[in-house]
Amino acid sequence: MVAQSILVLFGSFFVMLFAGVPISAGIGIASCLTAFSAGMPFDKFAFVAAQKCFDGVDSFSLLALPFFSLGGNIMNKGGIAKRLVRLARLLVGKVPGYLAATNVLANMFFGAVSGSSVAATSAMGSIMSPLEADEGYDPNYSAAVNICSAPTGILIPPSGPLILYSITAGGVSVAALFMGGYLTGALLGIAVIAVAIYLAIKKGYKASTVKEEASTLKIVIDAVPSLLAVIIVMGGILGGIFTATEAGVVMCLYCGLLAIIYREMDLKTFYNLLADTMKSSATILFLIAASSIMSYVMSYTGIPAAISQMLMSISSNRYVLLLIMNVFLLVMGMFLDLTPAVLIFTPIFLPIARSIGMSDVHFGLMLIMNLGIGSVTPPVGSCLFVGCGVGHVKIEGVTKYIVPMFAAMVIALFLVTFIPAIPLCVPKLCGLIPSLWWN
Repeated sequence: MVAQSILVLFGSFFVMLFAGVPISAGIGIASCLTAFSAGMPFDKFAFVAAQKCFDGVDSFSLLALPFFSLGGNIMNKGGIAKRLVRLARLLVGKVPGYLAATNVLANMFFGAVSGSSVAATSAMGSIMSPLEADEGYDPNYSAAVNICSAPTGILIPPSGPLILYSITAGGVSVAALFMGGYLTGALLGIAVIAVAIYLAIKKGYKASTVKEEASTLKIVIDAVPSLLAVIIVMGGILGGIFTATEAGVVMCLYCGLLAIIYREMDLKTFYNLLADTMKSSATILFLIAASSIMSYVMSYTGIPAAISQMLMSISSNRYVLLLIMNVFLLVMGMFLDLTPAVLIFTPIFLPIARSIGMSDVHFGLMLIMNLGIGSVTPPVGSCLFVGCGVGHVKIEGVTKYIVPMFAAMVIALFLVTFIPAIPLCVPKLCGLIPSLWWN
């Protein structure tokens, strides 16, 4: 019965996915088919499904997602991204292929403020592509660096995906996840920047010869208000001044104030940002509602327990199980966007991770990092398509540069997976978790 439910659930879901059915609808339809195949009465299922949909989105914590999304959009259009790019170029100007290194560092800065890899890809790509073209950089190389460094934005806090994981996992500490995201995201950025510099040396790209009109002090001072957003948000959360949701509101207000001061956003642009944020938030909420039905159906049919038993029957060694989970998630990340993947796979793999002594915080950082890497791979890589679009290049052209960067990102992923002290040392130092090793 359980094997039949697994086949019906995932088989029908992937058939609809490849047929072009919207993911949220596919999740809902697959859940209905699985419930009926398991013999659940229609009237009971209809009542419970409606209840689960409402319960899934009836969460104060979920309000953080649209607020952080709006804050990131304001930063993109409000002149904040430009100031972060100038600071990044100042810091890496002496490095060969400095514009590529600037792109990586700027994505880390912008991601730390916006919490969105797609927003970072779009913002940094539109700013950096013309600069790199002027200095003779291969557009495919430039786009690949931008695409592969963008996922740092979903790890370095504030991060919407980490908040979503916290809610899906049943209330894992957002503060601990955020603090763990700093070193995890930095490691991912270092992996990309190392390959980018190596390729730049091979291609003969030089260090910066650009003479900044503004002084070093002015560039730093201009960037400080933008970076201060991170300090305000994280300081408020860690200090217990406000929750993650309230931090999202504070971030929107602060970024809106900066946009007014910089005078780079008019009322029409702000209206469009609000509309875009509402559309993206509605999509996420609909996904969460549909995935709540799927979670109930999986629990009813015993799918998570069956998958757990199946994996444990392969091996009881935690390292083998983690390797299997990572390979599976890397493959799934090629076909699923991050949000539905978090909603689907958290209830399946989190119990397995707990059974082998992995903390919820460690698993969450591994999961989000893994699925973030998936956003740079075809056929559903959101960062890949956005990066190719703003860089005016084709996927075939960037692939030869993405492959070595992807390999470096996977190495970074394995370091985070198999050495718990890397993602957990900062939360441990902040007193947010009891241990920085296996439970």
